[in-house]
Amino acid sequence: MHSTHAIPLPNGQTLRLGPMPTIMGILNVTPDSFSDGGAHNLIDAAVAHALAMIAEGADIIDIGGESTRPGSTPVSTQEELDRVIPVIEALIAAGVTTPISIDSHKPLVADQAVQSGAVLINDVHGLQRDPDMAAVAALHRAGVIAMHWDVARDPDKPIVDDIIRYFERTVALAEAAGISRTSLVLDPGFGFGKSLSDNYAVLNATRRLTNCGFGVLIGTSRKSMIGKVLHNEPSERLAGTIAANVLAYANGAHIFRVHDVKPNRDALRIAQATLYGPSTERG
Repeated sequence: MHSTHAIPLPNGQTLRLGPMPTIMGILNVTPDSFSDGGAHNLIDAAVAHALAMIAEGADIIDIGGESTRPGSTPVSTQEELDRVIPVIEALIAAGVTTPISIDSHKPLVADQAVQSGAVLINDVHGLQRDPDMAAVAALHRAGVIAMHWDVARDPDKPIVDDIIRYFERTVALAEAAGISRTSLVLDPGFGFGKSLSDNYAVLNATRRLTNCGFGVLIGTSRKSMIGKVLHNEPSERLAGTIAANVLAYANGAHIFRVHDVKPNRDALRIAQATLYGPSTERG
């Protein structure tokens, strides 16, 4: 079954994780994201898409201004700021109270994003690339989503063991910076420095990760791990994404980072009803 977690956020809200699946809607404000690059990189389009995802049931909006797809071109700190900050400010000005996450590995971007209204920092390097990232999160008391991406890992070692060791380092860094363990969510980083077999080994071992004592985020949406099995394009990977998410949910995962909010939410609510009993309450 699901562990429960109460993650304090800097705006006084609390992100509660447990049996209810938490849906994180992806908002890429980049021209080169692997799946929807360029679709939402204008402020009005980005805000409209965020509001549409919230209407479909997104519990978190995750905003990213730099693509991490293989072969993507890095962007400067200023360019990333120019992409994400106006969108965060526009969402806050529109009265959005849904928690906003900033998907960035740059401490200055995370700092400015939280000051503009974001409440979660989603770091693809798990606080291990730049020591200032942990300091920024601690300063603002932001929630932290720490992803596994170990570019120096030994591919001959079991991937799940490697992920757990990596997160032990992340937790130590967080605690040394003054970040509470209750503020951390772990993301095994599907597709980042992993073979196809690695990705499915991690998915199959979701329960080992959820037993580590933290909330767990699953991010398989439209990724190549699905396309390589089904031999299809990113826009055709909804069914595969749903299958991966339902399997992970059944093994205790909490947050599901997706492009397609409503169909994933509906599928996960059916999985919840199966495990915990149905509810007829709307929401």
